[in-house]
Amino acid sequence: MDRNALFKWTKEQFGTDPEYLWARYPGYAVLRNGGNRKWYALIMDVPRGRLGVSGNGTVDIVDVKCGPIVSGSLRRGQGFLPAYHMNRENWVSVLLDGTVPEEEIKRLIELSYELTAPKQKRASRQKRCEP
Repeated sequence: MDRNALFKWTKEQFGTDPEYLWARYPGYAVLRNGGNRKWYALIMDVPRGRLGVSGNGTVDIVDVKCGPIVSGSLRRGQGFLPAYHMNRENWVSVLLDGTVPEEEIKRLIELSYELTAPKQKRASRQKRCEP
């Protein structure tokens, strides 16, 4: 999944558009949860060397919120790194270079969206999931 496919899917799924907040970093975009304007994803083009990833040039990544247990587990796999510019305990960076399957990226973005939702919405979702 590349950044354009990600933006198209998040628009269809959540009705959100990327926001480009920094003139100095035109390749950085945030996606906000419509319920409270919290970030649920941060997309960046980062030099591979800064991430410790082999190769030259830059690579697109998406930072998603997933909690400490999921974050720690994911970072053991290929294509996952400690979050770049976010809380490394609760966020993880995902390479958008084809290493991580599209469905897994979508699942993580959905989780991040839910984790950043207003507390009322999270509580009602949890009640629906209980037996």
